[in-house]
Amino acid sequence: MREASGERFGSGRPRFAGMSPPTPADPAERRVEVDSTRRIFDDFFKIDEAFVRYERVDGTMSGTQRLLSFERGDAAAVVLLNRSTQRLIFVRQFRYPALRNGDGWMTELVAGTVSPGEDPVATMRREVEEETGYTAVDLAPIGVFYVSPGGTSERVFLFYGEVSGVPRDPGGGLEEEGENVEIVEMPLAEADAALDAGVVVDAKTLIGLMWLRMGGPQQVSFTPR
Repeated sequence: MREASGERFGSGRPRFAGMSPPTPADPAERRVEVDSTRRIFDDFFKIDEAFVRYERVDGTMSGTQRLLSFERGDAAAVVLLNRSTQRLIFVRQFRYPALRNGDGWMTELVAGTVSPGEDPVATMRREVEEETGYTAVDLAPIGVFYVSPGGTSERVFLFYGEVSGVPRDPGGGLEEEGENVEIVEMPLAEADAALDAGVVVDAKTLIGLMWLRMGGPQQVSFTPR
């Protein structure tokens, strides 16, 4: 364990120091019966259909339900700090689904899809290099969470990372994959203000910045490079 570098993010705000999270109760051993599954859409993204029965809270079995799962694999994302400049590094890129409620351009954490069988740490190092140009990044795990478990199996492996100096190359993503990524560097205070202003609407970025605000990087354990 070593203390992460940098000024405090969200200093002067109420903290949760000294409070231990509640220990969740052990989940009940409830039956789940999957009668059948099939893939009903198979493209870059996939959709699986399943007919499922499960044991309800009162102990009885539910009727057979048709359920759908959006399948796109897992992802890795990083709250990335340049310790030399004390600025957070984000990326801005066009996200077509976000066009419905805005202009489609999202400022978010560096992130990418975990390839089948790949260690999320390896994913994160690759994505940092491709999108930002930094090749030497110290990484520490924050946690894993589901994006929207009512509709997709996707999980996000969230990391805290630090780089220093200047990037080896300009980054910007892979042209052959159609990526067009703008690098956005932001002082800690500006990112904190953006959180208060409600302009952070990407879930992984919101979670990562809240983790910073709670003092997350004060003591982290970086994984070996």
